[in-house]
Amino acid sequence: MSEADKATQLEADKKFINIADHFIDQANQQCEKNDHQLVNASLLYASARFSAFITASLSESKENFEEGTDAAIEFYVEEFEKMLREHMRQYKSTFDKRVTPPYPH
Repeated sequence: MSEADKATQLEADKKFINIADHFIDQANQQCEKNDHQLVNASLLYASARFSAFITASLSESKENFEEGTDAAIEFYVEEFEKMLREHMRQYKSTFDKRVTPPYPH
């Protein structure tokens, strides 16, 4: 990978984390007035809904969308599982040092 490609990837990674942090900040604000499990379920729902929208919007036709649905679902499920497992590992290693969330348990 060239230095220019590395710089481009680093910038994309920073943008990715910033967007994710924005969603987390919004979820934390919602947790101030709503049950945190409801907020989590809403985030999952929103992610599924947006993923379906993106998949459909990138499909050239309804037939193309239908043909690619199973592959898209498999991709999203695998990506979510990888991310979730990584974050669970991180929380396991720092569990005793974790910051208490800004909402009641």
